[in-house]
Amino acid sequence: MAETVDRLRRYLEDELGECRNEDLQERLEELDDLESLLDESVVENDVDTLSALGNETRYQLVRLLVEADDELCVCEITPLVDVSDSAVSHALSTLVDTGLVTKRKDGRWRKYRATNRASALLTVLDGSR
Repeated sequence: MAETVDRLRRYLEDELGECRNEDLQERLEELDDLESLLDESVVENDVDTLSALGNETRYQLVRLLVEADDELCVCEITPLVDVSDSAVSHALSTLVDTGLVTKRKDGRWRKYRATNRASALLTVLDGSR
């Protein structure tokens, strides 16, 4: 920790021309506040969500469900992607687990819908192009 404080002090001296103890303490408090935002469970959940979108099949399924703006039966989804039924099932399961898709059983059919989180993520991606 002492090495970190010394390094930060040198950095502040370069940035401010001098580094008073108050400057150092203020910056350390600001950095502590930033660190508190890195809640482990939130970070883990977000990384899992982003990882789910990192697979082409799962991304295509989320994109289809967001664009459908309604539920789709797995029998409607499968012909739209070029992978096996089991791959679609596995991908949908992962998407449900990460909260990007919801699943509802209707008799013998399973219906899927994109969540608001999925829609928001794709909106951000679309807007960043």
